[in-house]
Amino acid sequence: MARIDHYNDPHAPQATTIRTAVSAVVRDQAGRVLMIRRTDNNRYAIPGGGMEPGETVTGAVVREVGEETGINVEVTGFIGIYSNPRHVIEFSDGEVRQEFSLCFAARPIGGQVRTSDESSEVDWVEPDQLAELDIHPSIRLRIQHGLEDRTQPYYT
Repeated sequence: MARIDHYNDPHAPQATTIRTAVSAVVRDQAGRVLMIRRTDNNRYAIPGGGMEPGETVTGAVVREVGEETGINVEVTGFIGIYSNPRHVIEFSDGEVRQEFSLCFAARPIGGQVRTSDESSEVDWVEPDQLAELDIHPSIRLRIQHGLEDRTQPYYT
């Protein structure tokens, strides 16, 4: 399913749903960030996705990162809540969703990098190389906050 991210767009369609999503800034021992290239919009992002019934938020983080990247992680902290109503995601099935994501810090504990149906590329990226990648501003903000090692979580 394809998606279009509308960001600060006065002509964006009105959101019709909100779904709890999780994402993670995963850093290895060298400080590199685990990045995927999404198959639904061809942009780079941190791994993440929707929570499923019966899951905890940290359980959803572990599952989503594993599904999209092949990397097993341990959640190590909370980065923030991202719920900007000016960021809506329009899906090809007609759904228009307001951004609502809980972003966590995590570290790898095993697994092997691999792609999935949701990720056409998976790679560890040096922080100074992130500027070269096509990353949505909302995701870039989460990465920035994750790299800052903030003492308080971000919230909107």
